[in-house]
Amino acid sequence: MQGSVMTDAIVQPIPKRMGANYNRNHMREVYQKKSAAYKWVKRAMDISLSCAALLVLSPVFLATAAAIKLEDHGPVFFTQPRAGKDMKAFKIYKFRSMYVNADARISEMMEQNEQTGHAFKIKNDPRITKVGKVIRRFSIDELPQLINIIKGDMSIVGPRPILTFQMEECSQYEKQRLIVQPGLTCYWQISGRANIKWEEWVELDLDYIEDMSLWTDIKMIARTIPAVMDSDGAY
Repeated sequence: MQGSVMTDAIVQPIPKRMGANYNRNHMREVYQKKSAAYKWVKRAMDISLSCAALLVLSPVFLATAAAIKLEDHGPVFFTQPRAGKDMKAFKIYKFRSMYVNADARISEMMEQNEQTGHAFKIKNDPRITKVGKVIRRFSIDELPQLINIIKGDMSIVGPRPILTFQMEECSQYEKQRLIVQPGLTCYWQISGRANIKWEEWVELDLDYIEDMSLWTDIKMIARTIPAVMDSDGAY
């Protein structure tokens, strides 16, 4: 990946919100202190809201599937291994927004990576289809992850999952972002997405672990809709 290779030692950036003297290497303990009642309600909310969203958005699913098929006759869905809670890999579901076999070109495109650290983003990625540009702009390509949420791979709110091999390259400090289940939306998602560099992305995810509560999750979900419509940093 682009950028310097991280070691297994915990190297702590200075959190913007806390100052230089704040120790942020203890996120597992922070998460363990969250109440069992909150975790149960969070899971119940994940299932109920995801099931409701699948029903309400079924016309969007059908229209998207038809558009993808009409463009190049390839598969509608795309699956990929992502790092989940405690680094356990899972298969993420997305609407296919790239040409078939686009993953095979990722190694040759690493030099064009516009993201720092361990994520991969290119604003004008040549592998993206015409339909893909539209569904990515409004995050429609991510909607099949509602199935991941129902299965328990993800939560509605949590750090966005990146590729398994990318997460394995991270330092122990960075891996703390996956002490919790990855999510469909997060602070990164509502704050500029790809415009935010990796180092700040990690800090935002650790912010979420500290802030986790039912009220935080509700506010995050409410803020996601206007953020998606604004499409800032969506590519």
